[in-house]
Amino acid sequence: MSRAIAVGLGARSYEVRVGPGLIDGAGEALAPLLKRRRTAVVSDETVWDLHGARLTAALKAAGIAVSPVIVPPGEATKSFEGLADVSDRLLTLELDRGDVITAFGGGVVGDLAGFAAAIYKRGVDFVQIPTTLLAQVDSSVGGKTAIDTPRGKNLVGAFHQPRLVLADLDVLASLPEREMRCGYAEVIKYGLLGDFGFFEWLEANGAAVLAREPQALAHAVARSVEMKAEIVGEDETEQGRRALLNLGHTFGHALEAETGYGEALLHGEAVAAGMALAFRFSASQGLCATQEAARAGGAIAAAGLPTTLAEVSRRPFHAQRLVHHMAQDKKAEGGKLTFILARRIGEASVAKDVDAGAVARFLQSEGAV
Repeated sequence: MSRAIAVGLGARSYEVRVGPGLIDGAGEALAPLLKRRRTAVVSDETVWDLHGARLTAALKAAGIAVSPVIVPPGEATKSFEGLADVSDRLLTLELDRGDVITAFGGGVVGDLAGFAAAIYKRGVDFVQIPTTLLAQVDSSVGGKTAIDTPRGKNLVGAFHQPRLVLADLDVLASLPEREMRCGYAEVIKYGLLGDFGFFEWLEANGAAVLAREPQALAHAVARSVEMKAEIVGEDETEQGRRALLNLGHTFGHALEAETGYGEALLHGEAVAAGMALAFRFSASQGLCATQEAARAGGAIAAAGLPTTLAEVSRRPFHAQRLVHHMAQDKKAEGGKLTFILARRIGEASVAKDVDAGAVARFLQSEGAV
């Protein structure tokens, strides 16, 4: 049984469908969006090998021709070079403005294909079929598309909303345990930033979610999508409340930059450590109780995710280098650091004038040099 959750954006509203077996019905779902019965499917080698035949069969059953555009897996693909490659291959397929691109993969594929769709012939429609927990609950919803640069993560991109999102829970059965934990970091984020009841539910049921127990997994994904859809509908381009979704990301992106955006530290792991750091930094500034920060960190750690700098890297981080990365973050304004800080579990707020010296001193108290 699937659920349909609306992202309310007026004429650009769309559905996020959550449930098992959705890929098998993808042809029927996509057909009303297509002017011509064809789609270019951008996917990575790992996902395509696992699930490409299933998606192709579903689309062909609805009379939809499939043109695969397969890219290497991993964050390194989400680059200027990767964007140029995908764009050139789309042009080779001679897609026109009436065609639809399908993003079939995790967050890297969704970001890359979505950005390519945003700029291809000044914009074509695209559909998201996310295949990781992280992408299902976060990156596939809300229209943020981007690539990384050597200067930072997601610094070049566009807001470009999909026409439809199909979050098929069945594909998560093949997801490695590490990737499940990474996705769970984004799930618990929703409880930490705005729903204490959901956080409490995750404390009791997080192990069942990670074990992919169907009912627990369905509830976790659907509730996460509901929260994101509500926030995006209210603040599409992150002028206000949507910034709360960046809880943990200012610390996390700096850690990713220092570790090289590779397998040493995956995005969900960086966000997990970043959220724990954000709560402890909030406590150090007198914004929330130390018990709240400890409880938040405990729930993150219970999922097997890092919560300290020492767990992220055996080599000590340099506090000033981390602060420098934060200053380059796209959320920084006027040279001031922007953080999402916590007053308590379930209540976060945006702080746009955070003192860099206070952040550096906090990082040093956490083990940075």
